[in-house]
Amino acid sequence: MLGNTFGRVFRVTTCGESYGAALLTIVDGVPPGLKLTNEMIQEELDKRRPGQSELDSPRKETDKVEIVAGLNQEGYTSGAPVGMVVYNVDRQDIHIQQYRDVKDVIRPGHAEYTFFVKYGGFADWCGAGRASGRETVGRVAAGAVAKQILLREGIEVLGYVKESYGIRAREMTFEEIKANYRKNELNCPDPEAAEKMIEKILEVKAAGDTCGGIVEVIARGVPPGLGEPVFDKLKATIAHGLISIGAVMGVEFGAGFEAARMKGSEFNDTPYIENGKVRFRTNRAGGFLGGISNGEDIVVRIAVKPTPTLSLPQETVNIRTMEPTTLAAITRRDATICPRIYPVAEAMVRIAITDALMMARGYEGLTEKDEIWRRLRE
Repeated sequence: MLGNTFGRVFRVTTCGESYGAALLTIVDGVPPGLKLTNEMIQEELDKRRPGQSELDSPRKETDKVEIVAGLNQEGYTSGAPVGMVVYNVDRQDIHIQQYRDVKDVIRPGHAEYTFFVKYGGFADWCGAGRASGRETVGRVAAGAVAKQILLREGIEVLGYVKESYGIRAREMTFEEIKANYRKNELNCPDPEAAEKMIEKILEVKAAGDTCGGIVEVIARGVPPGLGEPVFDKLKATIAHGLISIGAVMGVEFGAGFEAARMKGSEFNDTPYIENGKVRFRTNRAGGFLGGISNGEDIVVRIAVKPTPTLSLPQETVNIRTMEPTTLAAITRRDATICPRIYPVAEAMVRIAITDALMMARGYEGLTEKDEIWRRLRE
């Protein structure tokens, strides 16, 4: 299995499966001298931990993290790779047997079929294996390391549930979102919309079904000039990180697909001078020009599919007998993935920005700086 590493300089490698012994994360490129504790990582992991509300999977994982490498005796990063481990503790035989009973059946909406195609009968069938949402534990742990670097640079990243099953939060300022961050189990900063969303999700859950939604992530304080002009645009790297999350079906920045319905005069963000700096009067481009950060808030949204595990009967195929069958799953699942996916989205945005920041700082160290460069950057 390839593709378990993300990043160029700030490099994140993860391994581990849903019902394996543990989930491991290695982060290369962490600068020395950064204060890092288990508690800092745990704070982020607790956001995506299952079993915290009626909206979540009832799986009782503690997601307790231990930093096992990369720190000196005083608790500061040493410059060596940072290694972290989280043990899977809720792996009861009864749940493993539930997956064993249907291990040859393609679960609609899950990755069984493509894993069968790639890995044959050796594919891990238990709890979706590497395709499980448990995989994202490593992303969140690495994102927590990136968070400590970004906070030192004055960069803040917040994610929240903007829409659930067609019910949408009102438009809110960054300050309003921050003030209402994680004030309910859905992490929707609009309390009235959140109440309606939760009511609808529980109604759908009671019928044996699940819901999708939209999560928005905002990054504030990102300096202009991060990202490269062609294949390594910061916008492209963030999109890569987000679309690699299993449940994500689409990504849009700023005005997103609404840009297709605008005229150029309606879409363009016009610049002006504020305190000697170039700013933009609107942010329909979502914080980018040419895929490079322009200093405004980075605003990105992801479309999150409904949890594919349903109690309702669905037509499918037994891959071993090659015969049609029906599946009504009894395994544990989330009624909606949204309240547990936003910390994963935050993590991937943080990792992408940290990586771009490190590449930019290294490049700038060798750049011949002329008058225009100094005027716009210093």
